[in-house]
Amino acid sequence: MPSRRYKPVVRTNRNSIGKTVAKLRRAQDLTQEGLAGRCQIAGWPVSRDAIKRVESGEREVTDIELRWLAAALRVPPAVVLD
Repeated sequence: MPSRRYKPVVRTNRNSIGKTVAKLRRAQDLTQEGLAGRCQIAGWPVSRDAIKRVESGEREVTDIELRWLAAALRVPPAVVLD
């Protein structure tokens, strides 16, 4: 009998802002690395991989992280929530 391999389920519905973050980032000609750098300057020590996971919806975003993202994107937090 063949063994069953565990296949992890990747949830892509952990946030509703990922697509907006990606759109705002691209509109500013920023790479994910560049956005991560801006976030670090704003006070959020985040990696490019975490930004990728936010944009794909795989990572949840707290309220303070939303504020840091908005500051890094230079928009009001309400714009990120649209």
